[in-house]
Amino acid sequence: QVQLVESGGGLVQAGGSLRLSCAASGRTFSSYVMHWFRQAPGKEREFVAAVRWSGDSTYYADSVKGRFTISRDAAKNTVYLQMNSLKPEDTALYYCAAENSVRYSWRELNYWGKGTLVSVSS
Repeated sequence: QVQLVESGGGLVQAGGSLRLSCAASGRTFSSYVMHWFRQAPGKEREFVAAVRWSGDSTYYADSVKGRFTISRDAAKNTVYLQMNSLKPEDTALYYCAAENSVRYSWRELNYWGKGTLVSVSS
């Protein structure tokens, strides 16, 4: 059974930083792509970033490019999202997700964590 557990969310002032973690277990993820999505109140869940478990490719939404960095530690089976220069519009519930290829629509992924809340105050 696949299990994805997010952590690291919290309240931060605009301009600050947070690092989210996603601990993965239950299967071999070596051929998978790990994703971060987010959902703000009243809005649809949106793609944030993704990384191949091999670590050789990363993908970012335009809204976070240059501010967020996705990475993974294969030895710890953990994926990270380093978020810098945070803005109030980054406030959302952040989800970790996994699929066998890069997906930009949340409807196309099968494995999800329960999310971690990020709140950015102005």
